[in-house]
Amino acid sequence: MLSRRMLSKEEEASLPTSGGEETEVRREDQDKINRFSRLHQREAGLEEELKGKNKTKEDLDDLTSELELADEDEKIPYKLGTTFLHLPLSTVQDLLAEQSTTVEKEGSVLEEKLAECREEMGKLKVQLYARFGRGINLDV
Repeated sequence: MLSRRMLSKEEEASLPTSGGEETEVRREDQDKINRFSRLHQREAGLEEELKGKNKTKEDLDDLTSELELADEDEKIPYKLGTTFLHLPLSTVQDLLAEQSTTVEKEGSVLEEKLAECREEMGKLKVQLYARFGRGINLDV
């Protein structure tokens, strides 16, 4: 694990942007910065979407637990689109299990996309910090 510490004056002076030197921003550098920015925005969107999927999964699990206490002969209102249908308990439990599986799969896909996004951001961070040192801040 990386530890954070203050740089000594000598280490700070050895950085590319120290001492008034300006590192020229080339076209490919700007492209990398723009790519990092787009990935960061995408990461934020994916995290929000993943939170929503996790919340939905928790709600479905809670509902499944509550239905275990329901009477077998009782008709359960099940929302399909904008309509509520009164269905037998076993049918509703099967539909909820299907929904839960679907939400889990969607969550896994989002987690994979998020991991890919973070991996690419990490690579870009290394490249940009190697080029600009303290002259660029990519920590958000």
